[in-house]
Amino acid sequence: MATTRAPEDAYTAEPFLPDGPRGLPALRRAAAQCRGCPLHRDATQTVFGAGNVHARVMLVGEQPGDQEDRQGKPFVGPAGKLLDRALEEAGIDPADAYVTNAVKHFKFTQAEPRKRRIHKAPNLRETTACAPWLAAELAAVEPELIVVLGATAGKALLGSSFRVGQVRGTVLEEEIHGRRERLVPTVHPSSVLRADDREAAFQGLVQDLRAAARILS
Repeated sequence: MATTRAPEDAYTAEPFLPDGPRGLPALRRAAAQCRGCPLHRDATQTVFGAGNVHARVMLVGEQPGDQEDRQGKPFVGPAGKLLDRALEEAGIDPADAYVTNAVKHFKFTQAEPRKRRIHKAPNLRETTACAPWLAAELAAVEPELIVVLGATAGKALLGSSFRVGQVRGTVLEEEIHGRRERLVPTVHPSSVLRADDREAAFQGLVQDLRAAARILS
């Protein structure tokens, strides 16, 4: 007897994108129903991008964390608060930015129910499955600049050979999802929170974001 595959077995979000106009409100509504990979099974909800629909700069991180998964909004946890502070210090108003993640569902491990959920990095198959959402966000916002936050986001946008330490703080020009884009890679703000010398790591992030601010000035 033939078996029917679940939608998530195909590992692509493409069937869940809206058929009509793909403005951010329509994309957000459609993404809430995404079953394009197995990550939706354990996550509380889809965490779509948020911010200024006419943003000149889009910041792309890895995936939602625990607080983002609970609240349904990106970058609302400790890393998000640190990122806002770094943006302000670099001369970029967080209210003028659009923030999103390469993957829209929280991936985690949990030893037992009600124990703390531990972040687990998404793999290439999961970031590839979610790529249609990121492509649609880029087409809707049309930012002048993309700030790439960390290795997972960099690999999702620029390929598996991406190494954040080799290119952080520099301006790259690449074709991303059919559009010529300018990108400034830097570390993910969560890495600053884990650093032994947190202040030095924070200032390194600010320095990279100042390179982005110069492009936008």
